[in-house]
Amino acid sequence: MNAPHSVHAQIGAQAAGADIIAVVIPSYKVTRHILGVIEAIGPEVARIYVVDDQCPDGSGAFVRAHCRDPRVTVLEHETNQGVGGAVLTGYRAAIAGGARVIVKLDGDGQMDAHLIPTFVAPILAGEADYTKGNRFFNLERLGSMPPVRMFGNAMLSFMTKLSSGYWDLFDPTNGYTAIHADCARYLPFEKISKRYFFESDMLFRLNTLGAVAVDVPMDAVYGDEVSNLKVSRVVTEFLAKNVRNFFKRLFYNYYLRNMSLASLELPLGVLMVLFGAVYGVSHWIGSARAGVPTPAGTVMVAALPVIMGVQLILAFLAYDIASVPRRPLHKRTLFRRPQHD
Repeated sequence: MNAPHSVHAQIGAQAAGADIIAVVIPSYKVTRHILGVIEAIGPEVARIYVVDDQCPDGSGAFVRAHCRDPRVTVLEHETNQGVGGAVLTGYRAAIAGGARVIVKLDGDGQMDAHLIPTFVAPILAGEADYTKGNRFFNLERLGSMPPVRMFGNAMLSFMTKLSSGYWDLFDPTNGYTAIHADCARYLPFEKISKRYFFESDMLFRLNTLGAVAVDVPMDAVYGDEVSNLKVSRVVTEFLAKNVRNFFKRLFYNYYLRNMSLASLELPLGVLMVLFGAVYGVSHWIGSARAGVPTPAGTVMVAALPVIMGVQLILAFLAYDIASVPRRPLHKRTLFRRPQHD
């Protein structure tokens, strides 16, 4: 997929006057691919940060020895921090270096570097704070994705919609992302998950800031790279952390920072469903033990709060879905950094 010529021209013209775009490449066991990834990055990118996350193959030293691209800076961790830790190190360096947009690109060759202008364009146009890849956009091209990954991503996407509040996004573990530096600087770096939950946790943190996130269609590419992610090992971790983030988001968005009718609908709906269920089950058990039919009035008293409670919960979900952030964070006066000529 190629970005429109006008997008390339716009980015190129802006980059000629300032360090606009930086790329962060977490580096861990990608020595075979990383030079090719760097070589494919176009001239619209001003700086490239390769973060050696205590790679056993010494990928940082390898890049220093074999890469002659003057845009490349190699950063090294003394201890392994996971992909999230490597990306955040790159974010800090890019922000300090004056980048306006920061793209995260894996070093294993799965991500097409020619799509960088497509990821950056909505941010430079003021339409988004954060863009991420979506490999599920074109269903006809999903044949290259292993079935286990396809099913796992579908499940994770649903959980992440609940926990993050971005109901219009899919493919939450997709690591091909871009972010406006003015948005990134407000992220709580020390609290974001550093390992495989990083992308999902980023969405949760971005939603609590009110940042606009959009999907960018891309194709799934799988070569001879070896994934370090073991689905069976992280399923329970992802489930637990998504549940935690869901309740934290509810507290932050509906009780701590804002109050609305939805703030009452959810707890009231849950209480009514629980009351109706407990009341109905207890009386049904009592009637069954006594060998008599449950009175119609008792059934109605149990059913009515359940029906009303479900309606209140659905009303809350409708409000939550409609509340996906639409106004970019970096466009708001409060969050703009001073511009110096």
